[in-house]
Amino acid sequence: MTSPQHVIIGLSGGVDSSTAACLLVRQGHRVTGLNIRVLDTPVDAPVLAPSAMRVSDSEEFDFPVFTLNLSEKFARDVIGYFHDDYLAGRTPNPCMVCNKTVKWFGLFEAMRLLGADFVATGHYARTESRDGVTRLRKGVDPEKDQSYFLWMLSRAELAQTLFPLGGYTKPEVRELARSFGVHAAEKKESQEICFVPHDDYCAYLAGAIPGLEARVAGGEIVDQAGKVIGHHRGYPFYTIGQRRGLGVATGEPVYVTEIDAAHNRIRVGGKADLECRSLIASGMNWIGVAAPDAPFDAEARIRYRDRQSACAVEPLAGNGSDRARVTFREPKLGVACGQAVVFYDGDEVLGGGTITEVNPETQNQKILG
Repeated sequence: MTSPQHVIIGLSGGVDSSTAACLLVRQGHRVTGLNIRVLDTPVDAPVLAPSAMRVSDSEEFDFPVFTLNLSEKFARDVIGYFHDDYLAGRTPNPCMVCNKTVKWFGLFEAMRLLGADFVATGHYARTESRDGVTRLRKGVDPEKDQSYFLWMLSRAELAQTLFPLGGYTKPEVRELARSFGVHAAEKKESQEICFVPHDDYCAYLAGAIPGLEARVAGGEIVDQAGKVIGHHRGYPFYTIGQRRGLGVATGEPVYVTEIDAAHNRIRVGGKADLECRSLIASGMNWIGVAAPDAPFDAEARIRYRDRQSACAVEPLAGNGSDRARVTFREPKLGVACGQAVVFYDGDEVLGGGTITEVNPETQNQKILG
């Protein structure tokens, strides 16, 4: 993109999105801000409403901002998904799902209504056009790279998305924010899920799903051989790899290795029992490559802070777009159904999918559906 364009940028009120907006202004673009509301009173027909929100007191960065209330969609597509996954014994990733179903949905809706050319966010990621295809790459700051959360975006969406912060480190963004007079320049980052108070998902689930604790209390804790060694407060309140709060004494550290929602049972074992050598992923979305029809080698991450690990990817559906088997060269620890496996070639995102089975050859953590 060489000439100024009309860009809709998502504004959260934080330092990253605010600084990204100022960078776009400095680059000569016509900028319109969009603050997507997700925890307000739901409305039947979301409309763009003018907002008094400003990212800086400088007249240079005094651009129009609108709000868009997507609380009903957020409750259905993100909070509902969050509840359903925990009730099914999976480990959800609500921020990842929100990006696709709420944030980009809202940005593109605003782009359509306002006749804009591009959308933008404050994510630390980059895009690159090569061979007529827009490709997704990691942000240059390894501590902030957020490409893992964006694997669900389509090539068409990426082609109309700008990531102004992708080439900066977090300290550089802070300095830019100060120079732009950004109100949020010193604002601390929040790692919490926006609808889960104090990042306590157990307390949240207990309060949000009526009767949950009574329904699931007293489930069995079993060892790797299936022997009952204790009881727990309910399977939704545990995660794969959890060590603390199990209430069992075995003489050695034990971790949650499997969550059996159907029987309200959790299985525990040693650290070696957390090893994952292979997994099945579904809902594959391919960005950097065409949907494969033959096995290929790549690197993969199974969580945001995970290191990339060498693996072989084998498509299982006819055109490779639905399911894939992933086999790691070295075993991974604590892989959980419901999380995403994202594939890379160096710093380029090839695609990803949602983990539905872990160590399928042993039927460990198999989630149907």
